[in-house]
Amino acid sequence: MIIDYVEYGSLAELPDDARRLMECAMESAHKAYAPYSKFHVGAAVLLADGTMVQGSNQENIAYPSGLCAERTALFSASAQHPEQAVVALAVVGHFEGEYTEALPCGACRQVMAEYELRYGNKLTVYCYLKGGRIRRIEGVESLLPFGFDADL
Repeated sequence: MIIDYVEYGSLAELPDDARRLMECAMESAHKAYAPYSKFHVGAAVLLADGTMVQGSNQENIAYPSGLCAERTALFSASAQHPEQAVVALAVVGHFEGEYTEALPCGACRQVMAEYELRYGNKLTVYCYLKGGRIRRIEGVESLLPFGFDADL
């Protein structure tokens, strides 16, 4: 399997639309409710019409009851703009005053795969990495090679 990705050395190297999406995700990280882990995650999705929708992780003392930033953003976008395809997603972590690496968990990857199936397009995923680098991944299959497929 070939994993299709590109790494950028910094936020400044990203194309303008990707940089704005990542900045939106960074802003979202500060809105997270993470009193237990202290790991604030922000996500932003870009819709086909140019709309950006934010999401942040929402923890709960009963850990399985919380929700990741990526799914918060995706579900919010779908609820507010169901006719608009999701074309890109950015995710970033924030811990103890510093932005840090954040990659989607398995559940988020499967939800992302469902959105690709639903809208018939590959999703571009931007992940913040240590040292301020950004990884752009083309298509969820590179993150989840054996995801569920329901033949929507």
